[in-house]
Amino acid sequence: MTTLLPALARHWVSYHLTGEQRPLLAGFKLTHRCNLRCRTCPFWQRPRPDVMWEGVRTALDELYAAGCRILILEGGEPTLWRDGDRRLEDVIGAARARGFARIGVTTNGTLPIETGADIVWVSFDGLRETHEAVRGPIWERVLANIAASRHPRILAQVTISRANWRELPELIRFLSGHVQGVTFQFFYPYRESEDLWLPWPERAQVLRELAALKRQGYPVLDSYRVLRDLTDNRWQCHDWLIADAEPDPENPARAAVHHGCYLKGRAEADCHLCGFAAHAELSLAFDLHPGAIWAGQQVFHF
Repeated sequence: MTTLLPALARHWVSYHLTGEQRPLLAGFKLTHRCNLRCRTCPFWQRPRPDVMWEGVRTALDELYAAGCRILILEGGEPTLWRDGDRRLEDVIGAARARGFARIGVTTNGTLPIETGADIVWVSFDGLRETHEAVRGPIWERVLANIAASRHPRILAQVTISRANWRELPELIRFLSGHVQGVTFQFFYPYRESEDLWLPWPERAQVLRELAALKRQGYPVLDSYRVLRDLTDNRWQCHDWLIADAEPDPENPARAAVHHGCYLKGRAEADCHLCGFAAHAELSLAFDLHPGAIWAGQQVFHF
């Protein structure tokens, strides 16, 4: 089994010797298109042409050259991405050929889960009633696709909001019988979405409950340190460890590549409201907190 440590160590040494800030993880929105119309998502409301194949290849080259070694393919719904006869699996193959150490895909789970990516995240917004209030009547289809998939590494990604926070413990217990692990983030208020940001007292309660479930052996993959530090956002953010790419609104032949905070160019960035646990985990791992490093090992199965 390979390890996350060599890539993290190279970035750490480079930064501390030369001050060079190199991203390690990249999210790549191949498309804004989606087959759902989720209340919490702004991207289907921001239509853009899909990135074309040559633009995909150029963006992968740029992200890898910048230092990215973990790649997450996103949307919209990334399984809908097309350019002629090119499909998502062609993107995964191109990324692997360039040397990305781990490749993940995020999906709403409504289409068959058949991919060569290392990790698949299926999004959940709560138990059935809450999930379908956000996404439509898809609960049974998503669970059937998870059950039918032979992929060895399916995780659940839960965005915690004002609408679902009370049912998080029950949801985690339920999901533990269907996926290999659960990761989370807190809802961030985009201008197109409802105001579902969770106030601080409720956030603290949820984080205590998640930590208790983790101690009981439920597959909460986020580290105890993140479950503590997100209570009041006390962690030091190294946002330059993150890069992203998405369809360029002015030129569909290429992808626009950004470095730094995921919200740059997408919404007004208010660090006080941040709940992006992946940013926190990566920043804490870079600061050599053992629990965060171990969480990265578990999530990406290094």
